[in-house]
Amino acid sequence: MKKRKLRSRLVFMRITSEKMLVNQQITIFNPTVSEILPLPFLKPMPSDTILIIGSSGQIGLELTDALRKIYGDDRVIAADIKKSPNEKGLYVHLDALDFNAIARTIDRYKVTQVYLLAALLSATAEQKPKLGWKLNMESLFHVLDLAAEKKLKVYWPSSIAAFGPTTPKENTPQMTIMEPASVYGISKQAGERWCEYYHDRYGVDVRSIRYPGLISYKSPPGGGTTDYAIHIFHEALKHGSYECFLKADTMLPMMYMPDAIRATIELMEAPADKIKIRSSYNLAAFSFTPQMLAEEIQKHMPDFKITYAPDFRQQLADSWPRSIDDSAARKHWGWKHQYGLSEMTTDMLNNLKTIAVNNPVSFNQ
Repeated sequence: MKKRKLRSRLVFMRITSEKMLVNQQITIFNPTVSEILPLPFLKPMPSDTILIIGSSGQIGLELTDALRKIYGDDRVIAADIKKSPNEKGLYVHLDALDFNAIARTIDRYKVTQVYLLAALLSATAEQKPKLGWKLNMESLFHVLDLAAEKKLKVYWPSSIAAFGPTTPKENTPQMTIMEPASVYGISKQAGERWCEYYHDRYGVDVRSIRYPGLISYKSPPGGGTTDYAIHIFHEALKHGSYECFLKADTMLPMMYMPDAIRATIELMEAPADKIKIRSSYNLAAFSFTPQMLAEEIQKHMPDFKITYAPDFRQQLADSWPRSIDDSAARKHWGWKHQYGLSEMTTDMLNNLKTIAVNNPVSFNQ
């Protein structure tokens, strides 16, 4: 008799549950909370486990946070040789040049995707060319070799630095002349060829974007030629003026970091048959000069002043495109940017002002 009553209760619970699912919602009760949560809450978390090598860098910080919101804190492993003070999740101390350490980390956490962001950027690599080549290339070989062996999906960023002085400057095509003039650019151009080779030869699912200059309020300038576009905001708020290391009319393609992070994730989540280019995709949002950016800042801060003192980075900038044709990315996997120069400037200033008020020590470092 007891078994029959229990079976009746289970049937009732199953029928009730099915009705609730049909209504596209489930009611969750606890002693203090009673709320309706939509069905997506019931969907299982993605089964992938992601390793981000170079998680403490400009892109890594924001990409780690974004991926954890999708996959969960325990599915996204931050890895770097220096831990970010803002890192609160799963972290591994990892040298991108240590093949065995990368392999152990992949095996230990059953990693299925690797984002390789560790690199020496353009200006820094010019000062340490051999180290720039070693870090940028050997780390890529380590990850590609492990991906071929363990069937991993890989993300590796390229850059507009892969282009050179002979590249068409306006609306630079996806397929064009590439003769980079910097150590960083040479390593990126070579890396693109190796990514394409590993896909064609070993079937590695590797994906890449040629980032333009990236602008973010969440991290300080990181040693890149386009990082003036971050530094200028900090100096404007701290001192009301900025001395730029590029000429006033140096036009370069740029992108606001939220768009860059979204593009990266959208590329990685796109079906494999949508990815037609395995070297690296052109990506664009807007182009501007230091003078144009200063004028945009002056709309919010009329007394802001800018001066110009071009240094060795001017030669690097002069070798890069002024604008980018990213029609392939838009056609193949549906890329669309959301921020223009005006929207980016407003958002940068608003967020940096908030940081200056809430965390003045960090802002003034």
